Amino acid sequence: MSASKVSIALVLPDLLGTYGDFGNAVVLEKRMAWRGIPAEIVTIRFGEPVPDSCDIYVVGGGEDTAQTLAVRHLRDHPGMQRAAARGAVILGVCAGIQIFGEHFTRADQVTHPGLGLIDSTSHAGGSRAIGEVIATPADGLFEGLLTGFENHQGRTVLGPSARPLAHVKVGTGNDGSVEGAVQGRILCTYLHGPVLPRNPQLADLLIEWATGTKPAPLDLPAVTQLRAERARAAGI
Repeated sequence: MSASKVSIALVLPDLLGTYGDFGNAVVLEKRMAWRGIPAEIVTIRFGEPVPDSCDIYVVGGGEDTAQTLAVRHLRDHPGMQRAAARGAVILGVCAGIQIFGEHFTRADQVTHPGLGLIDSTSHAGGSRAIGEVIATPADGLFEGLLTGFENHQGRTVLGPSARPLAHVKVGTGNDGSVEGAVQGRILCTYLHGPVLPRNPQLADLLIEWATGTKPAPLDLPAVTQLRAERARAAGI
């Protein structure tokens, strides 16, 4: 973190922004601002270099063609990978969990190399996973249920260096059993909503990783109400 502001890189929202995942960057900025922590969002669009100096990187979801273009761009402009090597915080959503792995196979059965940021591989499943997801945290990583909306055909297999973010109670996630991945300070999930407005405890976990300090609690009744409504909608 710089002496003045926490920098949040919103990576390729013009390619990976199909489900409003840019909202994850906004939530991080706002939850820091409400606590008096200066933060700014740095937007990196397709064709622009990716800086390696940001504190947090946010990558969203997209369809197969956009995903393939995005991974090529990020391989040609490896600033995020350099930042990961020094311990920067990275959030990858849907397409993110696939392109962050070793490789991913699309529905056309063509396999593409990933960025190698997490120990995982992904492939197209036989059916599309659509609907609400409810999952319980793995290894005490965060408190409360993980909720979100999934819309993907991908299935992801984790290797020994990655651990699940959560265990699925309702929905599919990675494979019907576990959801997401955590490796170092990289956190991935298939969940939209966007995921951080739906799960402020995850936003605060990323803020803690980036600042080195556990953030003070925030009393936001609307957020509590939203989480309760989503849990009821999923039958919990």
